[in-house]
Amino acid sequence: MSATSLAVLARTSDPRTVLRRFLALDAVVTGANGAAYLVASGPLGSLLGVDSTLLLGLGAFLAVYAAGVGLLAARARPAAFPVRAVIEANLAWAALSLVALAVWLSPTTAGAVWTVLQALTVAGFAGLQYAALKARQGISD
Repeated sequence: MSATSLAVLARTSDPRTVLRRFLALDAVVTGANGAAYLVASGPLGSLLGVDSTLLLGLGAFLAVYAAGVGLLAARARPAAFPVRAVIEANLAWAALSLVALAVWLSPTTAGAVWTVLQALTVAGFAGLQYAALKARQGISD
């Protein structure tokens, strides 16, 4: 996603809308990733050098997580506590992905690149959601 696309998503005078959009974008991207892992765990496992059973488990987790984030995004006024939980979960996912890459996983080059890129993407979502939450907290709910 380009900076221009993010600017278009964020273009609104309502901080609540910005927060909801970034949560929804997170849900869509995470859900697509989870669906890919569920539907194509074998081929993706071979491409990435990761066990297909691990991808199936991650896919199921990501699908459930994406549904939860999507429900949060659908609320007119997402509560701060669950939004903070999403932000912290995203940061934990990004950190654990990099730790797993360094300590546990032995992926292909494509798998290593994918792991770093998805960790950066998820951390980026956390940063955008945090900024949007802070902006929203500057107004009365």
